[in-house]
Amino acid sequence: MLFYGIIQGDKGNNFSFTFVYMYFPLLPHFQAGRREAGCDEAGRGCLAGPVYAAAVILPPGFDHPLLQDSKLMSPKHRAEVRDYILEKAVSWSVAGCSPLEIDQWNILRASITAMHRALDQLAPVPEFILVDGNRFYPYHPGNGEPLLSPVIPHRCIVRGDRHFAAIAAASVLAKTFRDEYMVEQDLLYPQYGWKDNKGYPTGKHREAIREFGLTSLHRKSFSYHL
Repeated sequence: MLFYGIIQGDKGNNFSFTFVYMYFPLLPHFQAGRREAGCDEAGRGCLAGPVYAAAVILPPGFDHPLLQDSKLMSPKHRAEVRDYILEKAVSWSVAGCSPLEIDQWNILRASITAMHRALDQLAPVPEFILVDGNRFYPYHPGNGEPLLSPVIPHRCIVRGDRHFAAIAAASVLAKTFRDEYMVEQDLLYPQYGWKDNKGYPTGKHREAIREFGLTSLHRKSFSYHL
């Protein structure tokens, strides 16, 4: 994100200084002319709830001035951009792994499995995968059967949601869909404050765990440091 200032004055020598921000432009693709899917996850660091992942194939020329890493966007901007992505994307999907699966495996494997599940639902099948982060497992379309289809090549990019439009779009979908899910679960467990913290380890969330204990949506394998 870039910041710059604007100084304004009038004839009475009264001056005001306004901060303005703008996002770095996102790259439309890793290689032109290839059908690329962006992948990102949401909820990896939470104490409660599933981890979500999204996969998105964007059309050539896709652009939205507010699209950026979802963590840098306001809820209002995320909602606006999500609607635009759902309308314009060639294909998109959102999938997840449950708290039980996270506990049975680990959060890394669960996050990547959620990405694979999202990729399974894309049509057409991507020719290349752009992944936010530094870890990914080889992806075979066709329900993961290597004999049915070859591995789709991929590239892991640290902070890829701040560089590539498809990854940023996936980050918006994963976060907004997961946030909505946690707001729904807050109706069942209002004492944990999930409508606000979305399952992340805030002070209020930790205090509620000390007072009320863990729910079926809490990840039992995580360290709570209560």
